[in-house]
Amino acid sequence: MAEEDNTASATTRTVGFLIIAAVAACVALYFGREFFIPIVFAFLLNAVFRPIMRGFEKLRVPPALGAAIVVLGATAALTVAGIALAGPIKDWLQEAPRHFEAAHAKFERVRRPFKQVSETASKIEQVAQTESTTQPAQPAAPQGPGLIARVFGTTTRFVSALLEVLLLLYLLLAAGDLFLQKLVEVMPTARDKRTAYQVVHEVESMVFRYLLVNAMINVAQGIIIALIMWMLHVPSPLLWGLFTVVLEFIPYLGAAIMICMLSVTAFATSDSLGHALMVPGIYFLVTTIQNNLVSPYAYGQRLKLNTVAVFIGVLFWWVLWGIAGAFLAVPIVATVKIAADRSSGLKAVGEFLGE
Repeated sequence: MAEEDNTASATTRTVGFLIIAAVAACVALYFGREFFIPIVFAFLLNAVFRPIMRGFEKLRVPPALGAAIVVLGATAALTVAGIALAGPIKDWLQEAPRHFEAAHAKFERVRRPFKQVSETASKIEQVAQTESTTQPAQPAAPQGPGLIARVFGTTTRFVSALLEVLLLLYLLLAAGDLFLQKLVEVMPTARDKRTAYQVVHEVESMVFRYLLVNAMINVAQGIIIALIMWMLHVPSPLLWGLFTVVLEFIPYLGAAIMICMLSVTAFATSDSLGHALMVPGIYFLVTTIQNNLVSPYAYGQRLKLNTVAVFIGVLFWWVLWGIAGAFLAVPIVATVKIAADRSSGLKAVGEFLGE
């Protein structure tokens, strides 16, 4: 009996310690997001560009020169993409207030017949407001940062984080397999060394395939959406195609943002309710087919993840790191699954994350 009590007590302490450690890790990740996000992005891009670096090695190109070529090429691609997107996004942002006002006016006309239901509640609220005017005026609560500022941050922070990512990416690429060698060296046993080597290479292969396949699927979906929006006479069809390519990198949330934006634009520019509902409805249909038929076939057996676990992971990393976290969620979840499958003590985690 005493041994059973000691065992139960030890299990309770272990569970309590793990819960405290998990909470502490989440707090550290949240408040240290400006430090951790560039590092995770740099390691992600390092996995993407590692095959190119191995090609340079076969051509006997010095690692420092090869890393410089890759980083400069990535910088040039980002610059070209930014210039290409700047004009259409600026035009859309200028038109967005007018679209929101028009959509709001149409929503008001639809909602008008139901206003009688809330008349009693409105009168009660007016009475309460009249009584509150006899009380001393309370100072207005300070307004927090706007949605755009909270999601994307300031331009200075974005540029600073981008420079950090590019600099760390250059150092990782120029170092070659030094990081992997150091990781293997600190493993205590030969079996652990082999496992670490296999996990790193499998993660690199998975990240490269995921981003490459995802980019190809998003481009194809963007072209389809642009053509459909053009046929439905939605303003700026090319911009909607570009938005699709970018936002579909964010699982679930990207499609939700697209549907919301298309709904507002459709209600603002359409004369009929059927046409206004058709625009977001068709996008929902296309993205559903892509997620349930095209993506599983394209990814193959190497990225079989539990959709519920992926959705929870996207929400979790969205809360911690915003859009950057939602973008990184699938690679992070897949990395955890690969490591768990290779570890005897974490088999249950890998089983939960897999299909």
